[in-house]
Amino acid sequence: MSVGRRRELIEPEHPRLSITRQCKLVSISRSSYYGPAKGEPAANLELMRLIDEQFLETPWYGNRQTTRHLRRHGHEVNRKRVRRLMTRMGLQAVYQRPKTSVPHPEHKIWPYLLRDLTIDRPDQVWCSDITYIPMRRGFLYLVAVMDWASRRVLAWRLSNTMDVEFRIEAVEEAMARHGRPDIFNTDQGSQFTSPRFTGLLTAAGIRVSMDGRGRWMDNVFIERLWRSMKYECVYLHAFETGSEARAGIGRWIDYYNADRPHSALGGRTPDEAYQGTSDRIRLAA
Repeated sequence: MSVGRRRELIEPEHPRLSITRQCKLVSISRSSYYGPAKGEPAANLELMRLIDEQFLETPWYGNRQTTRHLRRHGHEVNRKRVRRLMTRMGLQAVYQRPKTSVPHPEHKIWPYLLRDLTIDRPDQVWCSDITYIPMRRGFLYLVAVMDWASRRVLAWRLSNTMDVEFRIEAVEEAMARHGRPDIFNTDQGSQFTSPRFTGLLTAAGIRVSMDGRGRWMDNVFIERLWRSMKYECVYLHAFETGSEARAGIGRWIDYYNADRPHSALGGRTPDEAYQGTSDRIRLAA
């Protein structure tokens, strides 16, 4: 049966089975069901790609500075448009922000546990983050779970929405394949603070750690992963479909884990560091 025919079997409003579970039952990926996110004209998709590239270089740029940057490079945009596109991409400047909204009462913000902690072995600390993946005619979101000491990518998922489901799937896969860490570190995004997400971790006996607001350096290794992936893979290929993106990103992650040496790991690859003893890492205050 073709993928298209299997997609027709999915019932979005099914009273008991989530879309994720239905996709598994009919043997298609969740991103194959959704396809790349669309709904933006080509001009906006190009702006989103440019915004993403600049954000890798200057993550402290908010919508005001990003608007100025685009205008300097010949794009006639207003701040309202840039703000809307950055919100859709899930981008926020990393400076300290005033409290302009009330957190969800059920979403606890957990303390940051890694400051001054010596991380000297695999599976001591895992981290996770999400990033925007531009495509030729749409975009997707990518979540990855990384081992902090070895920089190894343990699991990853693509989705066309930023809901909590694909993040949970990535963590469940990482734990099924590699066990569980002592500490799991994320940012304070609502999907990571969701009781469903933190509950998965605490039920497994994992301590939850969250970056300070506006401190992208607290999760710096996975931020470096995004930068390398986008310049070495995503921006070079301009993927057409979700399946192309999945295959291309999968090949790059396999290369990153197995064949890309890191100077911080003594010239070893993440696979080699994960299977052995990684160098000691001291986090500055």
